Amino acid sequence: MTADWKDDLELIRDAARQAAEIAYDFFGRSPEVWWKNEGRSPVSAADFAANDRLQSVLLKARPNYGWLSEETDDDAARLSVETLFVVDPIDGTRAFINGEKTWCVSVAVVHRGSPVAGVLAAPALEEEFTAYAGGPALKNGAPIEVTSGRSGSQLTVAVDETLLKKFDPALQQDIQRARYIPSLAYRLAMVADGRIDGTIVRRNSHDWDLAAADLILERAGGRLTGLDGNRLTYNRPGVSHEMLVAGAGHALDSLLPQLLHPSSG
Repeated sequence: MTADWKDDLELIRDAARQAAEIAYDFFGRSPEVWWKNEGRSPVSAADFAANDRLQSVLLKARPNYGWLSEETDDDAARLSVETLFVVDPIDGTRAFINGEKTWCVSVAVVHRGSPVAGVLAAPALEEEFTAYAGGPALKNGAPIEVTSGRSGSQLTVAVDETLLKKFDPALQQDIQRARYIPSLAYRLAMVADGRIDGTIVRRNSHDWDLAAADLILERAGGRLTGLDGNRLTYNRPGVSHEMLVAGAGHALDSLLPQLLHPSSG
C-alpha cells in the first residue's frame, strides 16, 4: 500500500502548496482576526481562505475520505471511515498574526488511526517537510533525521520553564531550553530535522496540530508519545490529547522518566 500513500502525498503536497500561497498573500497585511474558544484562540481570514482551498481540492480528489480540520465544524461521520484528511490550515496563527515566520500549513492523511502521509508547508521560511508511510522524511526534498545521542552533550529541548524546574537538578543542568515556537507542528519538524533534541507538549493539543508532524518525525527516526510511551491514535471521538513528549530516542530516555515521576522541585 506504500504506493497508494505516495500518491496521496503528492495530492496533499499540491493542496498544501496552494493553501500556503493563499495564506502567504495575507501574511504581514493585518488580516481580519476573530477569537474563538471563549477568546483564547485567534483565527484569521487567512485560516478560513486556506481551509476552503484545502477542503475543495482534497475532497474533490478523494470524495470517499473523511475530513477533520481545526476550522471546520466537526462531523461525526468521520468516525465511520477508515481514511480521512486531518488539516490545520495555519498552525501557529498567533505567530502568523504577529508577523513571525514560524507558521505552517499542516495536512495529513490518516488511515485506521495512524498518519500515512503528511506535509508541512512553511512558505515564509521557504521550507516544506514531507513523509509517507514506508518512505523517508524530507525537508525541501532532502532527507532529514533526528539527533543522535553523544556522551556528555547537552539536550536542547523546547520545554516550559516551570516544568523544567520539576526535573532532577542534575538533568536540569544538562538541558538547554530552546526558544518557544507557537506552531506545535513546526516545533515537531525542528525535532525531525535535528535542530532540537526534543519537545514537551502541554495537554490539549489536537489531532490537526500533530498528525502530519508525527509522521514526519517518525520517518526521521524520532517518536511522539504519551507519557505511557505509546504512539498516538488519531480520529477518535475526542481529538484532544494529554501531555505528550517528542524527540530522538536518547532524548525520550531522559525526558519520559522525569515527566512520569517529577521531583518536588
